[in-house]
Amino acid sequence: MEIFLHVETWVALLTLTFLEIVLGIDNIIFISITAGKLPKNKIRKATNIGLFFAMIFRILLLIGVSYIIAMKEPLFTIDLSWFQAGVSGQSLILLGGGFFLLYKSTHEIHQKVEGSTDETIQENGIQSSFTKVIIQIVLIDIVFSFDSVLTAVGMTNGLEGALLIMIIAVVVSILIMMIFAAAVGKFVNKHPTVQMLALSFLILIGFMLVTESAHLSNAVIFGQHVGAIPKGYLYFAIAFSLGVEALNMRVRKLIRKS
Repeated sequence: MEIFLHVETWVALLTLTFLEIVLGIDNIIFISITAGKLPKNKIRKATNIGLFFAMIFRILLLIGVSYIIAMKEPLFTIDLSWFQAGVSGQSLILLGGGFFLLYKSTHEIHQKVEGSTDETIQENGIQSSFTKVIIQIVLIDIVFSFDSVLTAVGMTNGLEGALLIMIIAVVVSILIMMIFAAAVGKFVNKHPTVQMLALSFLILIGFMLVTESAHLSNAVIFGQHVGAIPKGYLYFAIAFSLGVEALNMRVRKLIRKS
């Protein structure tokens, strides 16, 4: 435990924990929206189970980090007249996760705009619906865990005891998210405009995952290399949109009082 006697260890741990929480916000939003379809007495349980699986996946991926890095090597190549790419394991996971987010978010928006709902949950069907929700959460946990682990590896590269630091940061960040996830989920599900905004964010994130997949595959489309979208742009757009929505909510509240 001598590594915790060094200042750089604590700086890396605090920074990485903060980043894990930031990266986990997307996961919390998805879990909140998905779990929100369950009966109220099941929502918190589904949320905690989802975050618990997220923690397990992150730790397992951290332990197998050497395998993750090896997944950068192309599994197969595509060479067409207008499209070339070397598809790796990493890119396939991000591509699948991106398409899943695009489908799920678009489907949820369509349901809310059309006013339709999922099948009514009967007492004898609660377990089936609960299982379906957990499966969806687990699938997206895998994708978000992958991105989180890659960030953690990059942050702690070269540090002594890097694996232990990353595992502690993951556990602490997940515990913090478990504490606040219920409040976040309640707020998102209570305000339809915020929920629609959150679903729009998930579409942006899904598109970003698809482009990141193409970038990792060194994809070339009509002679143009596909570049990665800087995450700073995405987070700025999300923060700006939330700021505007906060002002709208304030205005609506003042109008109701008048």
